[in-house]
Amino acid sequence: MGTVAILREVPQALARCELSFVPRTPIDVPLARRQHAAYADALRSRGCEVLELPALEDFPDSVFVEDTALVFDELAVLTRPGAASRLGEVDSVAAALARFRTLAQVQAPGTIDGGDVLRIGRDVYVGRSARSNDEGIRQLDELLRPHGYRVHGVPTRECLHLKSAITQVGPDTVLVQPRWLDESGAPFAHLQRIEVDPGEEHAANAVRVGGGIVYPDCFPRTRQRLEQAGIAVTAVDVSELQKAEGAVTCCSLLLEA
Repeated sequence: MGTVAILREVPQALARCELSFVPRTPIDVPLARRQHAAYADALRSRGCEVLELPALEDFPDSVFVEDTALVFDELAVLTRPGAASRLGEVDSVAAALARFRTLAQVQAPGTIDGGDVLRIGRDVYVGRSARSNDEGIRQLDELLRPHGYRVHGVPTRECLHLKSAITQVGPDTVLVQPRWLDESGAPFAHLQRIEVDPGEEHAANAVRVGGGIVYPDCFPRTRQRLEQAGIAVTAVDVSELQKAEGAVTCCSLLLEA
């Protein structure tokens, strides 16, 4: 089947989303839905089969489906989101994932958001953020260690999730916003890095899929750095989703089926 991208439709309730690091501004929900449809098309253009789940109107942030699960080759780990308003999103994602993977789950008092988890090979980096705590990281390590993964906690600052500050854009290359990472332990020193343009502070989030990346169209200078490094970029407009503190990784769960 190849790469499957699980998405969730944009709810009308998006304007009531949780916000931590961006100011609340009006969201044009019909435009957000058109942008989300174009995002799905971009994933298809990079070889994905898109599986779209229906909107959950009781959960304003539910379009950001990445936060509810972590998908590995051997299993899927259902998260326990760090925002209490999002706990009810997990069950329906579990039902969708059950056809593809054996399921495990993070339990209270652990919390983890999928946006805090970056897998590069057998290394799994987890942001120590307001949404993901040490107990959640410990449980994830316990679940993944038998499968040969190494889990590393990485402190973040001034951003919502680890993948606000760093994402993988090539086999051994990461895109980084250095201001938002505590790299005192040099967790990414073995990787090549591309730093975001200083004037584009939110530009470190990209979806790596199909031999290239899906990337917001509003960061032209960072995009130029990526393309100069030989990375194929499919640009999308996600401006309304960004008002909800979303980004391109947030809106999909990718798995090999």
